[in-house]
Amino acid sequence: MRTRTLNAARLMLAAAALCGLGLRPAPAETPGLRIGVLPAGPLDAITDVPGVRVGQVTKIEGSGALHPGVGPVRTGVTVVVPNDDTWNMRPAAATYDLNGNGEMTGSHWVNEAGFMEVPVALTNTLNVGRVDDGVIDWMIKRYPQIGIQDDVPLPIVAECDDQGINDIQGRHVSQQDVVRALDGAKSGPFERGAVGAGTGMHAFGFKGGIGTASRVLAKDAGGYTVGVLTNVNDGRRADLKIDGVPVGRALQHELLPVYPHVSMLPRTQLAGGSIIVVVATDAPLDNRQLRELDKRAVLGLARTGWNSHISSGDLFIAFSTTRLYPRDAKVKTSTQLVDDEDVMDALFAATAEATEAAVDDALFSAKTMVGADGITLYSLPLDRVRALLQAAGAAPAP
Repeated sequence: MRTRTLNAARLMLAAAALCGLGLRPAPAETPGLRIGVLPAGPLDAITDVPGVRVGQVTKIEGSGALHPGVGPVRTGVTVVVPNDDTWNMRPAAATYDLNGNGEMTGSHWVNEAGFMEVPVALTNTLNVGRVDDGVIDWMIKRYPQIGIQDDVPLPIVAECDDQGINDIQGRHVSQQDVVRALDGAKSGPFERGAVGAGTGMHAFGFKGGIGTASRVLAKDAGGYTVGVLTNVNDGRRADLKIDGVPVGRALQHELLPVYPHVSMLPRTQLAGGSIIVVVATDAPLDNRQLRELDKRAVLGLARTGWNSHISSGDLFIAFSTTRLYPRDAKVKTSTQLVDDEDVMDALFAATAEATEAAVDDALFSAKTMVGADGITLYSLPLDRVRALLQAAGAAPAP
């Protein structure tokens, strides 16, 4: 018993040391964990879509007992910026909700207008208002005529609930954090897993968070790229499938979340949660077509074992970086909408697979984290998963 206690203590200390990292190598450096059959972009990320940038601020502070409004803190913000001037060169966009127990502000205007004019921001449930304020601060800084001689923005802020290992009452993401995330947004590789808005999230009874993937169409289908970013915060262990393999059943009794006190179980709500899915493409699509991409993202979730519980807010937004609506009517764009059914079918397949892979990437990327009251979420054991996939004959990494 004493040895078991010491081992548990060592594991808790090791997990605590890892909790601030949230890092893993690029997908190509994780052999045997290639999802699906379609080719990925160079980064296997939403930033494979030209012009798309991602910025994040991660807030990890304190340890030990929960003190509401004070800490420990395990939260953050993630932003997706479609182009360098979203306010004036407005990308076509559409939103869709599979289950509405969640919030994505600004979605009504996106669907009414057929475009978006602000970045997408992701955070936790109680921080929506502060993130909204931060987006407005950033917009006014860039466009000082907003609300004077110019229109006013309606920020797009989507949330997942990170109560449990995070002091969600503290609303620890500030307006300044949001401005910092937006100012720091960049193309290229970015951190995934327990970072940004995904810092305090769970997934299928493991540590969850930010995941991303991309898929590239064949040249005869236009050669377009579809990129997906997810914030994963839901799922039951037994339902988890990776590349069609019932990994969750094989790991059903291993590395279960640790609750030092039974009374914590109702508070953590690890059987429920939410997911936010952001889909980007350089295919010239309009609002109606992008809404269809949102719907195909649902198919990707289903492949992972996602069931969309009553407590889940499963919210989607898709945008096109090449179908633009300039604020200045004198500015003309020349892209023609995709009108080929075969190309649309290829985009649907790419969206479904990239969404599936992005959910898996969140699991592959997230590191074990210890949060408030010592609640522990373990990382998915990659070696075990690799072995299970290989034994089932699932697609190996190229």
